[in-house]
Amino acid sequence: MFRSNRKNIKDTVAVVDRDDTRTHKIFSALDDICSEFDLSRPIWLDANVREFKRYKRTRFKADNFVETIDFDYLEISILEE
Repeated sequence: MFRSNRKNIKDTVAVVDRDDTRTHKIFSALDDICSEFDLSRPIWLDANVREFKRYKRTRFKADNFVETIDFDYLEISILEE
């Protein structure tokens, strides 16, 4: 989900339906999302890892991207395992 000014501006669901580790599935889904929206892959900071482990979701903000972004943050979450 991409959000800007408290509004959801883009939304998608990535389905990874293969036998792999949870981590590989998450990275694969994130790659699919970034490809779909022509976006560089964000950098996982320690805070993102902690948040994702605890809440099964995290937000990637401008500090997570090498390129300039035109949205407030990209949020990913696990809908179902």
